[in-house]
Amino acid sequence: MNVKLQTIKYILLDALAAALAWFSLFTYRKLYIEHAPIEFNPNFFYALLLIPVFWISLYVLLGLYADIYRRHRLKELGQIISVSGLGVIVLFFAFILDDQIYNYKNYYESVLVLFVSHFFFTFLFRITLTSQTVKRVHSGKIGFKTLILGGNDRALAMYEEILHLEKSPGFKFIGFVKVNGVDNVLEKHLPKLGAYSDLSNIVVKNQIREVIIALESSDHKKIGEILNQLEGLNVKLKIVPDMYDIMSGSVRMTSIFGLPLIQVNRSIMPQWQFTLKRLMDFSFSTLAILLLSPVYILIAVLVKLSSPGTIFFKQQRIGLHGKPFTIYKYRTMVENAEAKGPQLSSSNDSRITKLGKFLRKTRLDEFPQFFNVIKGDMALVGPRPERQHYIDLIMEQAPHYRHLQKVRPGITSWGQVKYGYAENVEQMIQRLKYDVIYIENMSLSVDFKILFYTILTVLKGDGK
Repeated sequence: MNVKLQTIKYILLDALAAALAWFSLFTYRKLYIEHAPIEFNPNFFYALLLIPVFWISLYVLLGLYADIYRRHRLKELGQIISVSGLGVIVLFFAFILDDQIYNYKNYYESVLVLFVSHFFFTFLFRITLTSQTVKRVHSGKIGFKTLILGGNDRALAMYEEILHLEKSPGFKFIGFVKVNGVDNVLEKHLPKLGAYSDLSNIVVKNQIREVIIALESSDHKKIGEILNQLEGLNVKLKIVPDMYDIMSGSVRMTSIFGLPLIQVNRSIMPQWQFTLKRLMDFSFSTLAILLLSPVYILIAVLVKLSSPGTIFFKQQRIGLHGKPFTIYKYRTMVENAEAKGPQLSSSNDSRITKLGKFLRKTRLDEFPQFFNVIKGDMALVGPRPERQHYIDLIMEQAPHYRHLQKVRPGITSWGQVKYGYAENVEQMIQRLKYDVIYIENMSLSVDFKILFYTILTVLKGDGK
């Protein structure tokens, strides 16, 4: 599999489809609306270059080039209909609305022609390419390296059933890892790749792309441990269901000929929401820095006058995917407050200056982090970033903390609104619960709610 080459094929065909659709609209308007001969002026060629760029940018924004080998024909149809409608509306207001027309019916005709032609060419090209890929997957020419978790009879039954399917679902079995018990019936068919405790390294070393969890009902408590171990790795997770899962409605049919498996959905938000969230973060932070520049200067002067030391406090924190970055805040403590090592602050901490208490209550000390947002280290809303020292302490009691590192940390969070600054590891773990819930229910609407309550905290000055 060559992901880059396959992606380039989709991009080129999408660009060609967009150009053909625009040519169709141009031809239709000349012949049937303007009743004029077809003449290709410079504006036509400029549009012919810009329009495909617009469509491809829109597809990137909406994630239509993600998992390029896992596309499905019905999904392709639904996505192209909805995206074509959205894109045509944008182009209508950008290019068509100011055209000279004889009556409003011409507007409707232009929009309809553009939508139909764009949908037709895009769907024709994409369905051809996607159908070729699906056929190669079903024939076994394309397969994703797959690991089975479990060596029991259920795992063996699942393995044999997949092997005997008329159409391959795309699993290329590399081996298995025994999770529990003494059963090892898969060993006659697949190599054992290692110990369960070394699962994440096994996945990375063998470039695994699919993991199928085939456990007995008594071992289902280990699924949480498995998800923790595989967090941050680019793998698809599926679970072999038992009758309880089927009767409770957890199993959703994805293929007429495939094996019923529970797909573990690890995506947080649709790609377009992630992109829009980043654009909003950047725009809002830039605007805040410009509008609040007098406040920035005033706080800087007050911090400098309040106690000896620097104006800004800088510290290394851990961000997205475990990547360290430098966080910026206004200094609220005396200089060298952590000379004896990492220490969390408390409500009556003598290291906090008088001005620092006010800045913390109103969250004004966090204002320099708008620069972190612009740099891409942080978001407006997300779990608060911690130091590696405290992450290690948290992980000893709550290994699911690593789930927080699959999103950018934020200036504010639900846990921050609920708890404020944590005074010990126990409070960090309590706050963790709310941050995990936030991630599992992450959406733009939730972000707006958290921002609203954060602004209330700033205005009321009742932060902890």
